[in-house]
Amino acid sequence: MVVKIRLARFGRVNQPFYNIVVAHARTARNSRPLEVIGTYDPIPKKDTYDDSGKLHKDIKLDVLRAKYWIGVGAQPTETAWRLLSMLGIVEPKYRPGPPQAPQLPDPPKKTA
Repeated sequence: MVVKIRLARFGRVNQPFYNIVVAHARTARNSRPLEVIGTYDPIPKKDTYDDSGKLHKDIKLDVLRAKYWIGVGAQPTETAWRLLSMLGIVEPKYRPGPPQAPQLPDPPKKTA
């Protein structure tokens, strides 16, 4: 059976909070998962230990368990892949940039 690493939403209206879970692919989003491996808070907050005033989104993850599940074949969803790539667990997927015109080679120069 296919196992996925995905997000399970908790929290209130307009205040989302997600658990990063490992679950069977065909179960409901908030059904009981196989394992909860982390949390993700998408609402930016100030870091209490940083004086620069930068906002950050809080990601807490059990890296060893995430590597284990990927090693046994669990497939991360697109959002989970992005979070795992931010933490350096998986390679980031290619993000296509704006389309560029094809580069034509320079015509050969004539020497006289």
